[in-house]
Amino acid sequence: MDWESIVKRGVESDELDYKAAQNWNKLSRTGRAKFARHCMALANTKGGYVVVGVGEDEGGRPALFTGLTEEELQSFDPTEIGTFVNRFSDPQVEFTLERPVVDGKQYVVFAIKRFSQLPHVCTGGCEHELQQGVFYIRTADASSRPAYRASEVHALIQRAMRNQRELLGRMLRGLLYENHTAVPGNEDQSRFQEELGHSRQLFAKLFKGKSQALQAELTITPDQYAAERFTLSEVRAAAEESCGTAADSLFIGLSDLREAYLTNVSLRYGGKNVFWQIFRTGQFHFRCVLPERPDNVISYGRLCDLVSDAVNFCAQLYGSLGFSDQTLRLDVSLFNAENCRLDFPGTDVANTVCRIPEIEVHLNFSAADFISGRAVHADSLVRRLCERFNIADGRHLDLKSRIEQRLRFQQND
Repeated sequence: MDWESIVKRGVESDELDYKAAQNWNKLSRTGRAKFARHCMALANTKGGYVVVGVGEDEGGRPALFTGLTEEELQSFDPTEIGTFVNRFSDPQVEFTLERPVVDGKQYVVFAIKRFSQLPHVCTGGCEHELQQGVFYIRTADASSRPAYRASEVHALIQRAMRNQRELLGRMLRGLLYENHTAVPGNEDQSRFQEELGHSRQLFAKLFKGKSQALQAELTITPDQYAAERFTLSEVRAAAEESCGTAADSLFIGLSDLREAYLTNVSLRYGGKNVFWQIFRTGQFHFRCVLPERPDNVISYGRLCDLVSDAVNFCAQLYGSLGFSDQTLRLDVSLFNAENCRLDFPGTDVANTVCRIPEIEVHLNFSAADFISGRAVHADSLVRRLCERFNIADGRHLDLKSRIEQRLRFQQND
């Protein structure tokens, strides 16, 4: 087995998960339950590996190859861990604990076999990490979650039927007719929401010390879901064509793009209070921590520039990806906005206080309209955001010219 290629692959997938160095004996019940969930999910999908001893860098990439200390290494006792994991799985997960040495550093690798007859069902709940009666699966975006879509359940069924057709009847009825965890509504949108939810979790993990800070988020979602609509090369090329933002921008610049990296499902960047992903599905997610002034005041000029830069980048991105007649949904939010004030020209900041914790603005348009009408859409977004700070629409005297000037500057940058 080429353990070095597994340890140093550097991208989590539906077959590979990384964990930072840790001591099994010192893990909480929740921490141990996470291992059990990953083991069941990998076994129910393709099988695979959980590598312990690889931490994340500032961008969220598993690229810190620390290895384990001798004490940490010895804490991963195969008998104890096997007993714990299989306390929650029926049938038992088949896996071995390997201890490869790579570049002189010791790692623990859970080598997990794909199920041979029946998929593994979770037999008991544990600390919000495990839910009784659930079949966990591993997804392309490296998430270990319950199977709740018809297509996912169907894949489990087909695989099990190939292995042991006669034993599957009773379990199928439970899967198809008693699964209460399915997401209702449009399946395309539920898939996009899952993609977005996972992206938000990554942001929260990277910037967990800033959960109460003022944050801005922008998401663009197409109307139809296609998991492999674009190749990763097409996504990166489109992003490179779209970077024209100024050095003082809060949005995506060429320096960010140079540090961005490819996952199985997206082009991703995380650093300097900014996180974003461009997915192969065509969905785009951006989130940042806004640099407030010490007096909890937001600069109107900075907000205008951020919105203008964002709209300009996204319009160019979707043009480069070939969108035209498709409908796009744009969502812009400010989180932790309650009691923040807006420094609006000619207005006392005492009169521009936001009284709600979260500001949300939504727009729907065709891709062609978005690409050709970026100044109009940026203007609309700024006005609607400022309404939540008690700024009436008629008070934006120079907004249109400001946005048009910013867009010209960006496009000529």
